[in-house]
Formats: sequence, structure tokens, C-alpha cells
Amino acid sequence: MVRLAIVCAILTLCGFLTFAWSTIPDAGAELGNPQAGEFASGRAQDKGGKPVAFDGKRAIGYLKEICALGPRMSGTPTFKKQVDLIQKHFEKFGAKVSGQEFSARQVSRKQPTDMVNLIVSWHPERKRRVILCTHYDTRPIADQEPQQKKWHDPFISANDGGSGVALLMELANHMKDLKTNVGVDFVLFDGEEYVFQQDDQYFFGSEHFAAEYAKQRNKKEATVYLGAILLDMIGGKNAKFPVEQKSWFDKNSKPVVKAVWAIAKEQKCTAFRDDELSKTEVYDDHVALQKVGMPAIDIIDFDYPHWHKLSDLPENCSGESLEQVAKVVSVWMQRVK
Repeated sequence: MVRLAIVCAILTLCGFLTFAWSTIPDAGAELGNPQAGEFASGRAQDKGGKPVAFDGKRAIGYLKEICALGPRMSGTPTFKKQVDLIQKHFEKFGAKVSGQEFSARQVSRKQPTDMVNLIVSWHPERKRRVILCTHYDTRPIADQEPQQKKWHDPFISANDGGSGVALLMELANHMKDLKTNVGVDFVLFDGEEYVFQQDDQYFFGSEHFAAEYAKQRNKKEATVYLGAILLDMIGGKNAKFPVEQKSWFDKNSKPVVKAVWAIAKEQKCTAFRDDELSKTEVYDDHVALQKVGMPAIDIIDFDYPHWHKLSDLPENCSGESLEQVAKVVSVWMQRVK
């Protein structure tokens, strides 16, 4: 997960830019300071649907299965094993799984790297659709370890690179019985964490996906995405999800924020902070989707203490956090029309 700094101190270690923070001074004065509860001001007539019987323990089991593969960097044999594992899992539950293959060359690499976004489709015949998305590659370097000599130790990245995948894998158990008015795509982005040094690029997968979506919009019977929810670092213990600024202040995306945080309030999912705007803007995979006009928001735990550290392991993740997110997104999918 990446946060690009606009203002405020750049988070670096030995000159290595790792994340993308942006603290906006006096955000209330410059951008408007929403009153407590405005984030959860969904319309009463939108109420309907009920959360799936999400199994947090089983979701953690999926997370452990993924992490047992080891580091899952783009283009590596281990990443390809993960692709096979995930594809078989979703196909077992009746989803249509397609690979969106592409190649990208990182600034710090001499050769391009083959990458693939996985698109897991439920009701693929429906043209009006929504997206639940996450990245499923892991960062090559644990660059927040205090001792630089440990940066290149095997880095599992459970919450950052695996929790969203585990949640979607558990949701697959419930999708055939979920009554939705629209088609649903689970999209797993490659190349979000393929970063080695300060000048490297981010978001290869989401940018490729957004570009392909933009190309087809003028075609007859084109797919239309009504909304997208990005899941990033959602599995940490005692996770907290304030409203992310780039989600709230994007005019197309704000209605999705209101709907999602209203559902969280109804379902008593207290990890969602319905009175708290994040202190930072997050440049994450949702931004590429917003740029092509798609309403897209980021559910993200800004304060996960094991971010980009070797301690980002399954034992520092929580099925309860995943359950809260699953309750909210499962109801949201049923309400979109």
C-alpha cells in the first residue's frame, strides 16, 4: 500500500521513498470540514439487504495459506503459484476468472516484468457492475525495518498484501446466495508494491485496468462500473478506518463513502470511524479508477504498526477486523442499483 507525500515530511529511510502520505494543513478551512455523522448520512430508503455469514476464522486460514507461499513479488515463481491457487479457489465457487496480462518496466529495473490482474466475475452477463478490489503482490523490501540490513529478509506482508485477498476468498463462499441487482467483479491488482527505490513507479495494475476500462466505454453494450471499493490493510488487529480524504473529496466517490459508512453505522461496525476524516490523502489503487470517472473509495487502516516490517504476519491480523469489513461491503453490494 502506497501513500505519496504532497506536503508534510517525506517518510524515508536512507533516502528511500516508501509510502505516500499527504497531510493537509487546516483541511477544514481549505476543503470544508464535514460535521460528525455526515460521512454516514446515507438515505433511509436505501436500507435493505443483510450481511453474509462471514467466517473470520476461515478467512484467516486463507490468509495463512497465501502467506505460506512466501514473498509474492510480481513476476516471481511464487507469485505465479499464488495466481494458480486463487484462480482455482474462485472457480470452485462458480466464478468466471480471467487474467488481464500486461508488461511493465520499473524505472530501477533493466527489463520489463510480466504482470497480471485477476478479474473474478459474478453474474458476468450483467453490464452494470461494481468492484471490490485489492492488490495481491508484496513489496520486495521491508523498508520500514529499523535495521537496514534486514530490509532484504523474506517479507511475507500478510495484512498489506494478503488481507484483501483473504476477505475476497471467504466472500466467495457466499456469493452464489447474495441477491444483487448488479454484476460484481473482484479485481486483484498486480504491481502495486513493485518498488525498489525512490524514483520507482507505483500502481501498474490499477492504471492498466483503468486504461482498459476507458477504452471500452464507447462501445455498444459497454460495461459500466457504478462504484468500486478498494480494500487495503483491512485485517490488522483493532483496525480503524477513518474516511480517506481522496475518497471523500472526489465528487463522484463521495456518495459511495456516505453509503458505506452509513451501512457500517447500521451494522455497528465500530472500526469504521463515522466522525473522523483521515489526516492524510492516500494515493492508492483507487486513484487510477477515479481518474477515468469511476466512483472509487479506499477502506484502509492508516495506523497498522507492522506496515512494511517483517512483523507483518498472519498472527498480527484479526478475523474480527475482516468480518466488520465483510459485513459492510456485502450489504453495499446488495443495495447498489
